[in-house]
Amino acid sequence: MADELAQIHAAAKQQFNEIQGTMKDEREQCLGDRRFYSIAGAQWEGDLSDQFANKPKFEFNKIHLSVIRIINEYRNNRVTVDFLSKTKETDGLADLCDGLYRADEQDCGAEEAYDNAFEEAVGGGIGAWRMRAAYEDDENEDNEHQRIAIEPIFDADSTVYFDLDAKRQDKKDAKHCFVMMGMTPDAYREEYGDDPSTWAKVVDQSEFDWNTVDIVYIAEYYVKEETSEKVYVYKGLDEKETRYRESDFEADDTLKAMLKATGSKMVRSRSVKTRKVHKYIMNGDKVLEDCGYIAGPNIPIVMVYGKRWFVDGIERAMGHVRLAKDAQRLKNMQASKLAEISALNATEKPVFLPEQMTGHQQMWEEDNIKDFPYLLVNPITGPEGESVPAGAISYTKPPIVPPALGALLGLTEQDMNDLLGNQQMGEQLNANTSGKAVELVQNRLDMQSFIYMSNFSKGMQRAGEIWLGMAKELYTEEGRHMKSLDESGKAEMVELMMPALDEKGVEIVENDLTKSNFDVLVDVGPSSSSKRAATVQALTGMMAVTTDPETLQVLNAMSMMNMEGEGLSDVREYFRKKLVAMGASEPTNEDREEMEAQGQQPDPNAEYLAGLAEEAKANAAKARADTFKTVADAGKAEADTKLKEVQAVEIMAGIELDEQKLALEQIKTVSGAPQEPSF
Repeated sequence: MADELAQIHAAAKQQFNEIQGTMKDEREQCLGDRRFYSIAGAQWEGDLSDQFANKPKFEFNKIHLSVIRIINEYRNNRVTVDFLSKTKETDGLADLCDGLYRADEQDCGAEEAYDNAFEEAVGGGIGAWRMRAAYEDDENEDNEHQRIAIEPIFDADSTVYFDLDAKRQDKKDAKHCFVMMGMTPDAYREEYGDDPSTWAKVVDQSEFDWNTVDIVYIAEYYVKEETSEKVYVYKGLDEKETRYRESDFEADDTLKAMLKATGSKMVRSRSVKTRKVHKYIMNGDKVLEDCGYIAGPNIPIVMVYGKRWFVDGIERAMGHVRLAKDAQRLKNMQASKLAEISALNATEKPVFLPEQMTGHQQMWEEDNIKDFPYLLVNPITGPEGESVPAGAISYTKPPIVPPALGALLGLTEQDMNDLLGNQQMGEQLNANTSGKAVELVQNRLDMQSFIYMSNFSKGMQRAGEIWLGMAKELYTEEGRHMKSLDESGKAEMVELMMPALDEKGVEIVENDLTKSNFDVLVDVGPSSSSKRAATVQALTGMMAVTTDPETLQVLNAMSMMNMEGEGLSDVREYFRKKLVAMGASEPTNEDREEMEAQGQQPDPNAEYLAGLAEEAKANAAKARADTFKTVADAGKAEADTKLKEVQAVEIMAGIELDEQKLALEQIKTVSGAPQEPSF
């Protein structure tokens, strides 16, 4: 085992060195961009600092303000994940996944991970976060349940590397991934119990960071393993098809014999690919921990880009900073030079010969304070020894600002506005500007940052896919109760793998995430307002063109439900119940119980449909019970079966083919099944 891990470590180091060597220059630019706008003094890093040695070096960081505007636009209207069912039967599961995902986000503080990734993507071009399985309650040793945690990855441009063959932006096609984590040497010794050996990290800049922390890096190494497995489809006597994997037959030696005995026949087979992800933790010398296979078929690292291209076979990225760096440097240089010029003496001073000032020095020195009515100087001695009266022989000149400097300052300012986006249009609107004009201006400003929102939404979509793959393996405990959040943020408890009856009275399992098959969608709304505010605006517009009183009441209630502000949760709940009472919203089970307790009745149409559904379930259950009773009265039933379906199958397994047909005809006579089995 040790030799195998040593080989894995050697192969991983070789892979990483190749990736980091190829991406080094590009990633250093991304890191430099983030330092440029966020660290004081970083705008003078490099050769420019040497040229301005012993001179004023001022910073007028306009790039920082522009980056913060984009970040604020994102935080004002966050991107969310929405699961969309591919079949009608799993609509309820899609809503369940939405609620569980929101609850996981709340429990682990996912906003920190999203905000950090978005800010790094806008500033430098690359951001990331991870998803992992974490125990629901770390302090309770009896609680083995796990939930999915969303955690930030800091300095993603220098710590996260996918294999060079991964071309997709969401890295869905990646085969392996490295994530470096920094820790102090003391923390390393406490965690792993040996002297630290750091993982090689060459993308680094610290010119202005005089006091840096001693950091040891370890690497998370994710490897995706793909295998092919046969899937067999069997059709039973009831014409239902059931799928079995090759691993199912390997795990149960009696499965094939049982299927044959019950009359099930294989109708087709196909090969399917299965993916598993193996995780290792390594330092510079060895594999510290073999974490085994993790939950889900995907590498749980989500990448986010500001702007992204592939040029000459190398992935390249940039954010909002890089193109404006030269203009920002030029502005700093010009402003610093102008400040240096302004600091020099701006008044003309007379220049005298020393003999002219003899005896009058104190008068000239005190003139600025005492403001003498006149000043005295000595005459100059001529060539023949005679005294020649004379004034100052010359005057000093104040510093002159070069005309080119003033013109260049104006051009630099315009260039920065063009590169960063002119925000003054949105910040200097007059009070009497029409709403339509404001909307047009805001839409124009939105376009300047839309590429960042769009690329971030791709990362969020990938996060939903990774979460769903993990949830299918983690959220499968029968009877487990989990917290869920609805769209308004209200918490409720849901039960997983809950037994129930369908419309035909057949026993089913509800809230079974293993059956989920969804598309993952994201919604990027306008940055001028939140989704709730946009909804209120649309509803208000509809109210202006509607005359029906009942419709106005519904629109008014919906507007109040979408209002934002402190202390409005009770108001929203009041109007929600009002909509339920009007029949405009579906009542919950709690609403039904409350109405019954108060002697009220919910919407008659909803009650009628619910009654029909309950009646259909009852009739189906009765017919099914009569079917099994008929078979049992024939003396062919076993009393030790857990499910009544298995009981009927075991009865037919012990009789001849003709008797099976007879028993099946008896069952169909009672249940009304129209189809004939194929033998």
